[in-house]
Amino acid sequence: MGGNIHNLKENAEALLAATREIEMEVGVDKTKYMVMSRDQNAGRIQSLRIDNSTFERVEGFKYLGTTLTNQNSIAEEIRSRMSSGNACYHSVQKLLSSRLLSKNLKIKIYRTKILPVVLYGCETWSLTLREERKLKVFENMVLRRTYGTRRDEVTGEWRRMHNEELNDLYTSPNIVRVIKSRRMRWAGHVARMGEERGCIGSWWGNRR
Repeated sequence: MGGNIHNLKENAEALLAATREIEMEVGVDKTKYMVMSRDQNAGRIQSLRIDNSTFERVEGFKYLGTTLTNQNSIAEEIRSRMSSGNACYHSVQKLLSSRLLSKNLKIKIYRTKILPVVLYGCETWSLTLREERKLKVFENMVLRRTYGTRRDEVTGEWRRMHNEELNDLYTSPNIVRVIKSRRMRWAGHVARMGEERGCIGSWWGNRR
């Protein structure tokens, strides 16, 4: 890590030197670097060469299950989380459609198996209205599968439930409210941290 390309080179050189001292090598093929900035022109250098090692610059990578991009955008991470949530949803789709399970049990399956996959790391998300809508659409898809269809009072035909009907049936906080609640809780944890913690600097910036 480094605030600029020169710091990055210094840190990479220190890493290479430290590994040589203990007779180890840095896997160049697996070691990449990324410039995180909203400036499209930031860090024009495409590769970083130190001694005989060349480190490739990438536009994004996964770190501890979270997708990081060079534009510091959360949209790609939300897309990835929803993709994983979709896979999880399809794995339990038959259970959510089963007439043998109660609606309460199906909701528990959603909240304990699907929702944690979608919301992993959501404490740091900065949502736009478009992303909030996508998340609500995903949740309503799961709830429609859970609650099934409803007979129309006028036509007598079976139809899928409207969003308002799902909101009335689903008494737990919706997915967007859960995210905002977790963000506030995480903000409280950060605010109570000591000055020596790195999170404080990221949260408050330079307060001098």
